[in-house]
Amino acid sequence: MTVRVTTGAASSGEVDWHGIDWAKAHQTTRRLQVRIAKAVREGRWGKVKSLQWLLTRSFSGKAIAVKRVTENQGKKTSGVDGEIWDTPEKRARGVLSLNRLGYQPQPLRRVFIPKANGKLRPLGIPTMRDRAMQALYLLALEPISESTADPNSYGFRPERASRDAAEQCYKALRQRVSAQWVLDADISGCLDRLS
Repeated sequence: MTVRVTTGAASSGEVDWHGIDWAKAHQTTRRLQVRIAKAVREGRWGKVKSLQWLLTRSFSGKAIAVKRVTENQGKKTSGVDGEIWDTPEKRARGVLSLNRLGYQPQPLRRVFIPKANGKLRPLGIPTMRDRAMQALYLLALEPISESTADPNSYGFRPERASRDAAEQCYKALRQRVSAQWVLDADISGCLDRLS
C-alpha cells in the first residue's frame, strides 16, 4: 500500500491561495514559536537559531506573513514598485517570492501625513514584499522578545493593551505602603522647546 504524504512546501512552484489549510498553517507556525520560546527559556541558543531558520523557510510561516500583510489596514498602499497583492494569484506569488537568498530590500516610498498641530509627519512605506519579509522574520523574533521582555512593559506588545497597564498600576498603587504621588512628564518634549 502506498501512502502519499503532503509536506508544507509546494514543490511544483504553484500555490492555490484558497486551498491553503489556514488552521494547520497557524498551528504549525504557533508550534514552532512555542518551541523557540521554550529553547530561549532553557538557554539553548543553537536550538533557537535552528528553529528560527526552520520557521522562516517554512511554507506555513510564509503564508501567514503574506496573509498578515494583505489583510491589514495598509493592504491597499503600495511601495515604490506600485505593486499591491490584492488578488489570490498575486498573494500566492508573494508566498513563493519570500526567499532570503538574493533578497534586497527596496527603498521606502516617502509620504507626508498631517498632524493635529498642522505640521506634516514623514512616513516611509515599504513594498509589499518587504512588508511580508518583515512579518515573516517578526514571527521568528517575537517568541524571543516575549520570553526575555519585562513582564510589566505594555507598549507595542502583542496581546497587551493600555487597560493591562492601568490594571498593573492599580495593583501597585492600591496598597497602604504605595507611593502617594505619581508624576507624569514628557522630558524630551519639554527640552525640545528650550533653546
